[in-house]
Amino acid sequence: MRDPEIHAALRILRREVRQWQEPVVGVVAKESRDPYLILIACVLSLRTKDRTTTEASRRLFGLADDPASMLCLPVRRIERAIYPVGFYRTKAKQIKEISRRLLADYAGRVPDSIDALLTLPGVGRKTANLVVTVGYRKPGICVDVHVHRITNRWGYVKTASPDETEEVLRAKLPRRHWITFNDLLVPFGQNLCQPVSPYCSRCKLVRYCDRVGVTRSR
Repeated sequence: MRDPEIHAALRILRREVRQWQEPVVGVVAKESRDPYLILIACVLSLRTKDRTTTEASRRLFGLADDPASMLCLPVRRIERAIYPVGFYRTKAKQIKEISRRLLADYAGRVPDSIDALLTLPGVGRKTANLVVTVGYRKPGICVDVHVHRITNRWGYVKTASPDETEEVLRAKLPRRHWITFNDLLVPFGQNLCQPVSPYCSRCKLVRYCDRVGVTRSR
C-alpha cells in the first residue's frame, strides 16, 4: 500500500466495519466517556474475547464504577465478577492497585498522558493509547496484534513488533486517522483479514494490499 492509497483504503474500511461487532472498548466508551471505565475495560480485554470482556465489565461496573468504590471491593469479589477473563486473578489485583494509585497520586483522576499511564500496573502502550484516544480524544495510535499484522500485510510498514509499528505509524500515518485507526483495523482483522488464510476474495481493500506474507487465502 502506497502513502496516497491509505486515505481511500480507510474510507472503504469505515463503511465495511459497520457489519461487524464493535470492539469492547468502543462499546464502553459509547455508554460512558469515563476514562476510568475505559481503562479498566482495556485491562480486562487483554487476551480475552470481546464478548467475555463486555459481560465481565458490566458485572464489575455494576459493583463499582470509580477508583474509590473499586478500592473498597475485596480482591476475591473482583475475581468473581470478572471471571472468566484471561488471567482474572492477576487482573483483579491490578485493578485494585490501579485504583489505589489513582487515588494516591492523581486525586482519583486517570492521567491523560501515555507516559503517566504506563506507570500503572498492567498498563502497556496499547492500553495507554486507547485510554488517551478513546477516553480523552487526544491524538494517539493504539497498535495491537491486528494493527501490527495488517499494516505489515498491506506493505504500509515493515516492522518487527507492535511498538516499532506504533513508532513508524506516528511518523507516517496522517494525524487525522490516528484516533480511529485501531477501531477500524481490529474488527477488520477479527472478521476478514485474519492471521491465517484471510478472506482476500471478499476484501474490498485487495487492490491496495501487497499481501505481504500471505501464502494461503480464501
